[in-house]
Amino acid sequence: MAEEKSTLLIVEDDADVAEMVTAYFRVQGYEVFAVNWGEDAIQACRNNHPDLIILDIRLPDIDGFEVARRLRSNQRTQDIPIIFLTEKRERADRMQGLELGADDYMTKPFDILELRLRVRNSLRRTTPSSLTNPVTGLPEGALVDERLQECLAGSSDWALLLIAIDNFGEFRDAYGFVASDDVQRAIGLMVHNAMRDVGGSSDFIGQFGPTDYILVTQPANLSALTDRIRSRLDQSLDYFYPLKDRSTQAVPGGRLGVRIGQLVASDGPFKSLEDLKKKLAHQLA
Repeated sequence: MAEEKSTLLIVEDDADVAEMVTAYFRVQGYEVFAVNWGEDAIQACRNNHPDLIILDIRLPDIDGFEVARRLRSNQRTQDIPIIFLTEKRERADRMQGLELGADDYMTKPFDILELRLRVRNSLRRTTPSSLTNPVTGLPEGALVDERLQECLAGSSDWALLLIAIDNFGEFRDAYGFVASDDVQRAIGLMVHNAMRDVGGSSDFIGQFGPTDYILVTQPANLSALTDRIRSRLDQSLDYFYPLKDRSTQAVPGGRLGVRIGQLVASDGPFKSLEDLKKKLAHQLA
């Protein structure tokens, strides 16, 4: 799902393609509106300012290149990301699109899942840095550092859990970005639910890296929380695979696995935030 209701404009004169793309991205959580003519696209951008445009080159009035040219020449619309969607495959057409500042270029027929990833990546590149992970929605970066700094500066009554998912890159390479995103979201949800069931009201969960999760809890909850998370993940990891691969160990790159590291305040002193992170990472087993 899209993290925030980003708005997409679909500019496509083929009614079937426009309807399919519009319906798909709405299901993914985007706000979507579509037009069939180039002039309508320019007016729609000026009125609504979408976050991204999926733009067909072949249109009934002006072509997509002219649409892009006019959008790029207007201060209000010049920074809107554009993904060209076209039947043209010649290098000259690609070069013309890139010269006009297109962010990406796909030729028909296209894979809708690949288009989804290209849309997501374009939005990531052009959206101001977020404090939450775009896949899981969990706090990351500065928000995680802030919470850990509070641990260092506050009382000694805290404990950390670091959860690392092994062979995740190999899983993504074998089954694709869509499947790997689903795994990340599902694991984040399972960890969050375990923390809700066993942890305290002030506990914190964040994204520690692309495939790592960090929890801040109370030492009294540490053992039960660790056991709950390990049990849930151990029971669930096989179900992320297609049915044909669940009964065999011979999956590409090795099977998904989980390692959990623990750190409590009494393991200190910690010289700095980086020292704390390094010692936590060393606890993974």
